[in-house]
Amino acid sequence: MIDLNDKNAIASIDKSDLRQVIIDFPDQFAEGIRIAKNIKLEGKFESVTVSGMGGSALPANLLKIYCNSLFKTHPNYKHFEIYINRYYSLPPESYSNNTLNLISSYSGNTEETISSLEEAKISGMPFIGLSSGGKIEELCSKYEAPHIKLPIPNPSFQPRMGTGYFFGAILKVLINHGLLPDVSQEVINISEKLKAYTKRSEAEGKVLARKIMGKTPIVYSSPKYKSVAMVWKIKINENSKTPAFWNFFPELNHNEMVGFTNPQGKFLIIMLKDPSDSPLNRKRYKATASLISFKGIESVILEMQGESVFEKIFSSIALSDWTSYYLALLYGQDPTPVDLVEEFKKIIA
Repeated sequence: MIDLNDKNAIASIDKSDLRQVIIDFPDQFAEGIRIAKNIKLEGKFESVTVSGMGGSALPANLLKIYCNSLFKTHPNYKHFEIYINRYYSLPPESYSNNTLNLISSYSGNTEETISSLEEAKISGMPFIGLSSGGKIEELCSKYEAPHIKLPIPNPSFQPRMGTGYFFGAILKVLINHGLLPDVSQEVINISEKLKAYTKRSEAEGKVLARKIMGKTPIVYSSPKYKSVAMVWKIKINENSKTPAFWNFFPELNHNEMVGFTNPQGKFLIIMLKDPSDSPLNRKRYKATASLISFKGIESVILEMQGESVFEKIFSSIALSDWTSYYLALLYGQDPTPVDLVEEFKKIIA
């Protein structure tokens, strides 16, 4: 087994230096805000649809959590809906002149997302493209639609690691259209605080990776942070190259929990506990851990860190990055490439 403190052994597996990408992540928010500075369409919008797949869509899920938190801190903030489309065609919600369509693909070549862009154009719906280039940029130029060019920090960079660029860019677009108060500097300031946490949580990620090794991780959270649990699952899938699953309290206590009556494998339950969650929901964490322990299922309760919703989201995701990174190394897997995805694309091409 690899020594997680042996830099040479790590470098021989982590050929694209994903560790540095994780360390640099907090800087993405400011850059995302910067590149979307002047992006705006004419008209007044009352809702948003984000079309994307995988790592190009998950930032929108996280942005929804953050936007919903602004009610308490910004009394004049008027709620609007963010719809997330992970398919070839647009959802019914997009068919309105009051809906702003954001077409999101890091590579710019995701076939489902290109299909959604073409439908938006044919149907005469307003849209903005976000990509590092590719067909999305080409079509935006052809159709004279605004385009936000996402950075490629290194040749091996993967969309799942670009959440901060997407989050910052989409946030700025929403601010430009008057859908959000101008919280740009607020987000940049908090992302600076995130740097300290990202470095501090590396050691915790090593410990958790060792606990997960040889087991299938399942991540649980409150309903509010269920998208964060989903990100944990995605990072473990793509970085560690191993199965992982997610669910949320209290729903899981009404069905999934019963599955541990007769477990067919070795599992580790990771519970993301929000200190400000309902007391009624918080008591379910320890009770669930106690109950499933009698079935030989190990669990870990992680209290989410930070004062704000933004901090809780991204401090938890930082820990998921480190955990999945070191789990990949323990399995002898280069954490950056996603070979099965590339092979699948060739099969269906």
